[in-house]
This record gives sequence, structure tokens and C-alpha cells, in this order.
Amino acid sequence: MDLNGGAVATESPLLGTKVAVERWWKWNKLLDVEEAKDQISLSLPLIVANASYYFITLVSVMFAGHLGELELAAANLANSWATATGFAFMVGLSGALETLCGQGYGAKLYEMLGIYLQTSCMLSSFFAVLVSILWWYSEFIFTLLHQDPQISKAASLYLKYLIPGLFAYGFLQNILRFLQMQSVVSPLVMCSLFMLIIHVGITYALFHWTSFGIKGAALAASISLWILVLILGVYVLHAKKCAHTWNGLSLESFRFIFANLKLALPSAAMMCLEEWAFELLVLLAGMMPNSKTNTSLIAMCANTESICYMLACGLGATTSTRVSNELGAGNPDRARRAMTNALKMAILIALVVILALTFGHNLWASCFSYSPEILQAFSSMTPLLLVSISCDFFQAILSGVTRGCGWQHFGVCINLATFYLIGMPIAVLLGFKMKLYAQGLWIGLICGLSLQTLGLLWLTKISKWTRIELTQNCSNKILEENA
Repeated sequence: MDLNGGAVATESPLLGTKVAVERWWKWNKLLDVEEAKDQISLSLPLIVANASYYFITLVSVMFAGHLGELELAAANLANSWATATGFAFMVGLSGALETLCGQGYGAKLYEMLGIYLQTSCMLSSFFAVLVSILWWYSEFIFTLLHQDPQISKAASLYLKYLIPGLFAYGFLQNILRFLQMQSVVSPLVMCSLFMLIIHVGITYALFHWTSFGIKGAALAASISLWILVLILGVYVLHAKKCAHTWNGLSLESFRFIFANLKLALPSAAMMCLEEWAFELLVLLAGMMPNSKTNTSLIAMCANTESICYMLACGLGATTSTRVSNELGAGNPDRARRAMTNALKMAILIALVVILALTFGHNLWASCFSYSPEILQAFSSMTPLLLVSISCDFFQAILSGVTRGCGWQHFGVCINLATFYLIGMPIAVLLGFKMKLYAQGLWIGLICGLSLQTLGLLWLTKISKWTRIELTQNCSNKILEENA
């Protein structure tokens, strides 16, 4: 009864709990649905495009393998060397555009995007020349690394015919970033899938209608990459979506070489330091007792991780786009929300991958080998592989944030410390001293990946989420001109 003699309505504890849960769910949704839709619509095309680029070079290796065991070994060696020293480096160099073009687009400095693209293409060409010299003398380097002389000679020949493709790959990655930062991704999907199909035909023609042999496999990859560059280049020149961001060639692009270089080199170092860690594990596995089994096992795990990383990398690239666009527009809170949403999506996708590998690891391993010894060994490695894949999903998102914010120089320090001062020494200790072999090597990698993830997460917490100085200066200059 109340003071006036009326009945007091009482709320049941169960109803009160339900209301509280509904309120909590309203304010703490699992995912921002609209943000998730935007990120998925960007991620899927980027995953398809990057997978197509990956398979263009892989298809050439597959064709070379049909010539014989020597050619297969040489093509694999050449492709690994090309990825570690060239292709990964080109991808890293283009990471500067994720900062410059992303923030420039968010700040509505549309005319600057084309200038940044030209600057990045000049730098890619310069470094491609340096890498080409390394590839030209690769036979001597392989000999120093105690590789088989015949395999070294054939791999060196393969790399020489792949040199034109290196220049094309650099341009390709720059154009991809230029379009990605404007959320123009549908042409990337259509062109990459179309070119992958055409590449199979080009490779088949060079193999069966000419006497090029293993040289034809590398030449086919170079031709296909250049055709893809020309197609996307024509699109940039004539598409309405690029009308505001591409205003033709400009000498002004030379003014931004140093600014681009300050972001491009650390970005390339970030990419290469991680890529080299996986390559180093394969080399270490080859020094162990029963080296064939250990090398095959580490290679299978590395390939599995690379395929899963394509999913994570697509989401990471999308995160970089969203974060850099929002920072450029002066919305740091929305940039943080984009990162948080991407991390939640990464958890969901990682869970799907983990469940698939948990129940299907034997079926997956049989795609690489029918050896009972290899299948059993891969089964014992699966729990470790699941942990490393989970770390990879998180660090891919956080690496995307790092590139979007322009923190690449901090990212280099984190990758160098976590992989080479901590992860790899632990791998050597556990693999050789403790005689855990392949498992020990992968545990060391997990240590590096987990610490890298924690380091990048710490970086996002302590750093200021603001536009880089170059974007801010350009914005101020335009405001002054319009005042």
C-alpha cells in the first residue's frame, strides 16, 4: 500500500533481470551491424584479389613441377626466395599508401591520392631494380646456402625470367592500395579472377607450344602480372570513381618521396620480418635429424597458416582502410570503434577456422601427403597450429591499425623484438636443445606471434589516434587557400 492507500506495483526479480539484460545488450552489442557490413563488403573482394595474385605465381610452380622432380624443387625454391626477398617487400612498400591515401581520402584531399600513387610507384621501381640484382646472382647465393648445384642453377634461371613480374607486382600492389583506400574493390575481384583464368591458358601455351620449359613458367607469371597492371591502369585512367583522385602525371609527386619513404621502408620491414620468421623455421627444420619429415611438417604448417592468413589479411586491410579514412576525417573515436568491431569479427572467423581444422585436420593433411608418419605428426602439431592461427588473426587486425595510423616505425621495433630476440631463440632452444624438433620450432613461433599481438595491442592503447603530420599540413593549406 502507498501513503494514499493504493496498491504499489511490484516488479518481479526475473522481470528486472530481463530488463537489465536487454539494456546491457542494447548498449553492448556483439557487433556494430552496419560497420560489420561495411567491413565484410570490403574484406571479401580483397581476400579474393590477394588469393588470385598468390595463385598466379603458384600455378606457374605447379606447371613447372610437371616437368620433373628437379624442376619442381627449383620452382619451389625460386618461388620461396621470390616471396621472401621480392613480393613480400613490394607488398610492404605499398603499405605507405594505406596511411597516405587512406587518411588523405578521409580528409577529402582527393587530388593527393594520385600524387601519392605516382610517388609509391617510383619507389617500387627503384627497389625492384635492387632486388632484381639480387635475383640475377641468386645461383651464387644458393650455393653459399649449400643448396644442390643443379637445383640452384634451375632456380636462378626461373628467377631471371620472373624479374619483369617483380616490377609489375610492385605497381599492382600500389594500384590495389590506391583503390582499396577509396573502397573501390569490385574491379579488383573481376580483374584478378579473369586474369587467373587467362594465366592458366598463357602458362599452358608456353609449356606445350614452345620449348621454354621451366623458363616458360616464370615468363607466364610475368606476362600475366603485367597484363593485370595494364587492365587496372586503364581502369584508373577512365573510371568515374577515380575522376577526383587521379588527375594525370605530376612532377609534384617528387616532393613526397621522402615522406613516402619514411612510411614505406618501415612498412616493408614489418612485412618482411614476419615473412622471414616462417622461412627461417623451414631452414631450421632442414638441419634437424629426420630432416625430411620435420621440413615437410613445418612447410605444411606454414602453408596452412599462409592460407588462413589470407582471410585475416583481408580483414586487416579493411581495418586499415576504415581506421585511416576516419582519422583523416578527424574521427578518432569512430576509428577505434572500427578496430574493436574488426577484432570481434576476427574472433568469430578464427573460431570457424579452428573448428574446421580441429575436425578436419587429417583430411587437410592428406592433401599434402599420404604418409602415415606425416599424418600422425601433423595431428600432434594441430593444437599448436590452432594457437598460432588465432594469434595471426588478431595481429593482422592490429597491424592494419598500425599502418592506417602511420605507426609503422613502432611496428618494426615490435616485430624485430618479438620474433628475433624472443621467438626464434626460443624456437632454437626448444627445437634443438630440448629435442622437441618441429613442435619446439612452432612453440617458439607462437611465442613470437603472441608477444607481437600484445605489443601491437599495447601500441594502440598508448599512442595518440591522430592524423599524420603530412595529412594535417595539407588540410591546413587547403583551408588557408579557401579562406
